[in-house]
Amino acid sequence: MSTETAVSNLKEYVTATIGGQLFGLPIQQVQDVFMPERLTRVPLAPPEIAGVLNLRGRIVTLIDMRDRLGLQQRVGEGVVMAVGVESGGESYGLLIDSIGEVLKLDDAGREPNPINLDPRLARVSAGIHRLEGQLLMLIDVDRVLDLSVKSIAA
Repeated sequence: MSTETAVSNLKEYVTATIGGQLFGLPIQQVQDVFMPERLTRVPLAPPEIAGVLNLRGRIVTLIDMRDRLGLQQRVGEGVVMAVGVESGGESYGLLIDSIGEVLKLDDAGREPNPINLDPRLARVSAGIHRLEGQLLMLIDVDRVLDLSVKSIAA
């Protein structure tokens, strides 16, 4: 019984690096990982909207996570990756710097956001996990995709 309970408290997260910080996205919300190609800019779109693209017949809105989180913009032409997520029947791609591994973490080890966490990150964070030598910030995908909030950086 206790083993069954322990297993049910494990949650899986896909890790991604954005601006040198390690983030975790709930695996059940991740559809795919891809390299965006042929991006079309959207006139008058908010700055965090990098554009749209056609991905296997779906129109995907790309959100620049660095811009959304108020982080420094990319320098140079490094490879950009995107994590595909869906919300409200719409497809989105979250632009990230690199994709990591899938981690199974005990929900009991999740801690609330530190009190001194930058407000731009606190708005999209669902808590943190302490890993060896670094913090894993858990992303609330629905909050990131809530574009009715002017901008997290504002």
